Amino acid sequence: MKKTTELIGFDNYFNVINDNPVRTINPPVYKGSTVLFQNYEDMLRANKGQYEGVSYGTDRLPTQRALEEAIRRLEGGHLTRVFQSGINGIINTLLAFTKSGDHILLCDNIYGPTARFCRKILSRYNVEIGVVPPAVGADIVEYIRGNTRLIFLESPGSNTFEIQDIPAVTAIAREKGIMTLLDNTWATPLYLHPFELGIDVVVESVTKYISGHSDVLLGSVTVSAQYAEQFSKFYRVMEVFASPEDCYLALRGLKTLEIRLKHHETSALQVARWLETVDLVDKVIHPALPSHPEHHIWKRDFKGSSGLFAFTFKEEYPETKLAAFVNSLDLFGLGYSWGGYKSLLTAAKYDRACSARYPDKTLVRLNIGLEDPGDLMKDLEKGFEALRNERGEDSV
Repeated sequence: MKKTTELIGFDNYFNVINDNPVRTINPPVYKGSTVLFQNYEDMLRANKGQYEGVSYGTDRLPTQRALEEAIRRLEGGHLTRVFQSGINGIINTLLAFTKSGDHILLCDNIYGPTARFCRKILSRYNVEIGVVPPAVGADIVEYIRGNTRLIFLESPGSNTFEIQDIPAVTAIAREKGIMTLLDNTWATPLYLHPFELGIDVVVESVTKYISGHSDVLLGSVTVSAQYAEQFSKFYRVMEVFASPEDCYLALRGLKTLEIRLKHHETSALQVARWLETVDLVDKVIHPALPSHPEHHIWKRDFKGSSGLFAFTFKEEYPETKLAAFVNSLDLFGLGYSWGGYKSLLTAAKYDRACSARYPDKTLVRLNIGLEDPGDLMKDLEKGFEALRNERGEDSV
């Protein structure tokens, strides 16, 4: 049975009223601080840390536990915990598995807030931060030190879309006893199976494709058996918990993830291939296109692609002219994040500590939503025409 089919059938949620079970497809939303024990013996067990039930409102109420179990099954990991946001999950994971004197390696295309936390906060606790190339593979060995504790990958990176050779990295890390962590938000658990490639810890921004409606802030972290007990104890001590309403919405979104993601994938590829024919466009940066430098790795490791990619212009336009392109669009919202049903656009330049693949180039990043791709292409063409008109004014 496919995992997605299993998730649809994962609906064993019920209460009992007058000895009759009330069974619903989605779980109830539990809210509360105080959780009552059945008897004093259960309270004593809770005081000793031996109680297996829910002891307090911060102790992962049932809606959260249902979401965690669903994600754990989909990921194929040993234990999942949910956090208030993707970056909150990342921060707590780094705190759980690093200590003073450790050295960690970050892939150079990693999510910006992750890098900022490491450089501005984690480094203050005597954790050394190193950077590896965004398309790193077996050459990771050149960056490893005797105190390297953790390697953090993001494949592909969510702005410049380089892909790492994950099996090559994890093989070396396992040999040296180094933990590997992957931000898998772009591909989701459907299109990349990190544990099968040797990854130890998988992070998902549930905010994005899993919830799918741009109205939830959540993150999930799934760990292998080797690190499950350590992570579970850390989570409990920190009293981290997630919004019951957001957990409910994310669990509902998870049931339709496969259908939505297929639509995102098909539409994004259609728009990306069309962009390759546009006279003003220089490079279309989409891992599923043969033109992508790591396309061969994507074909080997991934089961599909999502709706997020970028492109560059042949000419580097000043901000005023770029505004003519962006502001003429009607269907693309201007906003951060991605993975929702509405198409979004951002445009920025990205510095890299290692050699940049697109130096001094503005990357226009598109989140292709669930609109008709033909309508999206017409909208983009209107923007390109606005740019052509701007260029025409220069030549007058």
